[in-house]
Amino acid sequence: MGMLGEFREFAVKGNVIDLAVGVIIGAAFGKIVDSLVGDLIMPLVSALIGRVDFSNLFLVLGHPPSGTAMTLDALKKAGVPVLAYGNFLTIVVNFLLLAFIIFLMIKQINRLKRQAAPTTAPPAGPPEDVILLREIRDSLRRPQA
Repeated sequence: MGMLGEFREFAVKGNVIDLAVGVIIGAAFGKIVDSLVGDLIMPLVSALIGRVDFSNLFLVLGHPPSGTAMTLDALKKAGVPVLAYGNFLTIVVNFLLLAFIIFLMIKQINRLKRQAAPTTAPPAGPPEDVILLREIRDSLRRPQA
């Protein structure tokens, strides 16, 4: 079997297809969480602490050239080292929300699995051949008339 055949065999395995579907759904889910954080959560947090935009929180680590605007974009374009911790905070909040949502999903899936788990059926009786052997044994034990 050539390399193409081996690749085809690998690619059509169920696990690879499941993984591909998971990656695609994960990417779409990541965009939803990004929007949740950027469009809903961070504005609320910003309103509580008095900031409008977390992504523009930074510390200047170097000396900006005179005339450079004190914005993150302008400082980066001027080559001034900046510690852009606002973007990091946004990403951390994004991660925590994503982890929490996944936790809730897994918790719900486990709960549904426990509900769907079949109740233990009563143990099945002995196989037919064992029953027949017992009948033969019992008939041999009976006194012959």
